[in-house]
Parts: sequence; C-alpha cells; structure tokens
Amino acid sequence: MERVLLAFENEGTGEKIRALLEQTGAARVLLCRTAAQARVLAAQQNIHTVICSFRFPDGSARELFYDLPPGSTMVLLARQDLQALWMEAGIFPLSPPISRRALLETLQTALTAARQRSRPVRSQEEQTLIARAKALLMEQRGIGEGEAHRLLQKRSMDQGRKLSETARLLLEEAERTH
Repeated sequence: MERVLLAFENEGTGEKIRALLEQTGAARVLLCRTAAQARVLAAQQNIHTVICSFRFPDGSARELFYDLPPGSTMVLLARQDLQALWMEAGIFPLSPPISRRALLETLQTALTAARQRSRPVRSQEEQTLIARAKALLMEQRGIGEGEAHRLLQKRSMDQGRKLSETARLLLEEAERTH
C-alpha cells in the first residue's frame, strides 16, 4: 500500500480524509499541519504524493509543491475559482464539495503519475549500450528495431536483469565469439 502525506492546517479535515483513505485501503497516511512539516516528512519518508489545501500558515501549496522531491504529485483541494491558478503538471486540483469517489479517483491518478514521474532515467551510457545491442541483434537476425527491442526486453525479464545490463552482457558475449 502506498503512503500519502496529508497537509491540512485544519486538523478535522485532515482526520476525515485520513479515515477515508485508510478505511478504503487506498493509502497509508501521514498527517501534518504546516508546509514546513510536509517538506520534512516528504523528504524523510520518501513520500511522492501530497494531499493538501491551497494555503498553510507558513506558505502556499505551490511553494510546497516546488520543494517536494522530484517526480512528486499533489492533490490540491481548492475552490473552483482558484483552480485556474494551479494548472501545472503534477498538480491535480479537486474542488469542494468533495465526494468520496472523486477523492479516491483523483488520488489514484496522482499516485500513478508519481510512479511514472519518479522513474529513474537511463544514463547516456546505458542508452548507448542498449542501442548497440539492438543494432547487433538487428544485424545478426535481420530484424527491425522494434523486434530487436522486444527481444532484448524479453531476455532481460527472463534473466531478471536491467535492460542495460542485459545489453552489456550481449555485447560482451558477441565480442568473445568473434
């Protein structure tokens, strides 16, 4: 179960949302009342999704969003007339009255986006290894790039290795046989 950070100055609002998320099994929840606490908890606990109101006693939700770990997402509870100010990748606005279904659906969307946004990016070296391995497969087997990529992926999954590691091993094997 994924963890979510709730940041609400109003403790009652935070507790209601916590109860809903934990009862439905949507997420495990940490609750805080200020933007400063949210920054610390998000960094220490490696939490990539925050549900919060648009304002805190010590700052705004936008300031908090920019201070979250890279790839983080935010479900922002704000009035409809304020939502135009928050149109940004990674911020998912939700306006009151908030239904249980709308909150859970928006949270799922934010969690999925956080997983996708926080995926590690391949280094240039890894990309080069993969491209060289695909070129080798294309030449050896007379196949297209898509098929070479799928073949490399399958081999990677079968061996339980990263794609770049499988590519490196394939290239080393080819060098030994020539």
